[in-house]
Amino acid sequence: MSANMGEIEIAELRKLTTFIKEKFDYNFKDYAMSSFRRRIKRMLDLYKLQTVDELIHILNTKEGFFEEFVSELTVNVTEMFRDPTFWRVLREHIIPNIMLNHNKISIWHAGCSSGEEIVSMSIVLDEMGILDKAKIVATDIDRSIIARAKEGRYPLKHMEVNRKNYLRYQGKYSLEKYYTEVGSEAVINKSLLENVSYRKHDLVQGSVFSKFDLVLCRNVMIYFNQTLQNQVLHRLHESLFKYGYLVIGSKESLIWCDIAHKFIVVNNEEKIYKKIKD
Repeated sequence: MSANMGEIEIAELRKLTTFIKEKFDYNFKDYAMSSFRRRIKRMLDLYKLQTVDELIHILNTKEGFFEEFVSELTVNVTEMFRDPTFWRVLREHIIPNIMLNHNKISIWHAGCSSGEEIVSMSIVLDEMGILDKAKIVATDIDRSIIARAKEGRYPLKHMEVNRKNYLRYQGKYSLEKYYTEVGSEAVINKSLLENVSYRKHDLVQGSVFSKFDLVLCRNVMIYFNQTLQNQVLHRLHESLFKYGYLVIGSKESLIWCDIAHKFIVVNNEEKIYKKIKD
């Protein structure tokens, strides 16, 4: 079917996800179908392909193309201090509550994308004077985007919106304090990211690898169907210490999850939950 001839058929998408599972052991079968279809359509347009079969052929024959495919499929445009009110709640309530009974804090950014959220978190902790007490783990399914996050380099043209978000967050300084301009890029100060470890991790099939006081998994599950959301939320629950906090995206919910009763709502507007049962 031509990329320009209406919708891609469900059968074509199933053929693609089955091929990917068998060839690369990546499971996209439970992604929300409308979102998955849109992204595959975009990919056909991007690579000037006419059919899903052509995409399967390239995936099967072109070395290294699968990594490129995953990058395009999971691309997530984000910003520093996105939803500034959330970051204020984190600074004023959530992190102080965690630090009441601890002298350190462990944080997992699940689906970290290009790392703007990690930079934001590090700035929050630095301004609170506790960055040296933090252990931060950043994971994503896409190796190339993890590499970008690790570099901490962002186009200067993106910094205007980041600066506006930081102003609305009401930070202590100006965002320029935390980066230097090198050519057309903003390079984040290395000291901010010293306590961050980066690793490739599949939220769907990956194992629980540690326990955390705070887990952020924002705007990742909107691409999953309910079955997959349930699986991921089980994994996130297992990854939290009892009385640890989970943050999800503004359009996501725990309501339909079968372990919803193991959390309480801390802030419904900012989608912050607290684990109360193992």
